[in-house]
Amino acid sequence: MAVLPIRIYPDPMLLKKAKPVQAVTPEIRKLVTDMTDTLYDAPGIGLAAPQVGVSLRVIVADPSSRDHTSELQALINPVILWAEGEETLEEGCLSLPNITEEVTRPARIRVSAWDRDGKDLQFETDGLLARVIQHEIDHLEGIVILDHLGKAKRDLLKKKLIKKQKELAEARM
Repeated sequence: MAVLPIRIYPDPMLLKKAKPVQAVTPEIRKLVTDMTDTLYDAPGIGLAAPQVGVSLRVIVADPSSRDHTSELQALINPVILWAEGEETLEEGCLSLPNITEEVTRPARIRVSAWDRDGKDLQFETDGLLARVIQHEIDHLEGIVILDHLGKAKRDLLKKKLIKKQKELAEARM
């Protein structure tokens, strides 16, 4: 068990498509455990493997962690089979600190994935869990919430984030 460092935008790992997991191995199970520890330490409600520097299609999501209960979903190679409805809500991201933006997403989804033991899962969900799963799958595709914004706003926020990263890097020297 370990808390992993979270990559911050514009880290290149966040901008590329993650590779599928070929088999659930002890290393994949350890990754899920470490990602879960990292998620709760952050604290967050969702985390994708690229956010911790691993280019694999693995996510953990627990929207209940805000109220100190646990409904952890560990999903390997998740795919959205269908989606319906539409909802616009504010989202934040551990890889984009201090940024929240309104994002429109389907309200209800059906997901197929493997669980942490490699067993097939298929389920429908809505509400916050559906939103978190979609957000984390975006990370697996190299998409961040900025990519859901209009060009002018996206460009402005990207410049601010890059400037902030440079300031942090200079402060560490």
